[in-house]
Amino acid sequence: MLTIRAFRHRSIRLAATTSAAAMLATIAPERVAAQSSADTAAVLATVNSVFKAMHDRDTVLLKSVFDTSARLVGLSRRGTPSVSLVTPSRFGAALVGAKPGDVWNEKMINPEVRIDGTIAQVWGYYTFHLNDTFSHCGIDAFMLVKVGDTWKITQLADTERKDGCK
Repeated sequence: MLTIRAFRHRSIRLAATTSAAAMLATIAPERVAAQSSADTAAVLATVNSVFKAMHDRDTVLLKSVFDTSARLVGLSRRGTPSVSLVTPSRFGAALVGAKPGDVWNEKMINPEVRIDGTIAQVWGYYTFHLNDTFSHCGIDAFMLVKVGDTWKITQLADTERKDGCK
């Protein structure tokens, strides 16, 4: 049986714990949110650099946002489905080797960004236009790591379809 004295002691301890938790809940999110919004902006800037590099056929920019161990992952759509791995330099070579005058326009719409310390993931619906002509849509999924103060892409995987695009 709980005595009045023990009950009061537990109530005071609970009240103190609850007050401390409430105080931390109001202070901590502001600090985390500020850090998170800066990292979110930096992660999105890294991802958007890929789209700018594609548009401008800028292999120097493309190389700068990928880690040296990075890979692009795709699913072969010819014959039996199989996974294909491509290095960023090979992807850059495809950019440079595209038909002169063609402009690759890829836009990610409302990407979802998740960050925990030095890892980040960006997932989002995209549309791709060759010049001004719609080509396809799908999902882009980027994995990034923070190396020092810089976010680097370690992996990019995507889906591609023509049906059900917005």
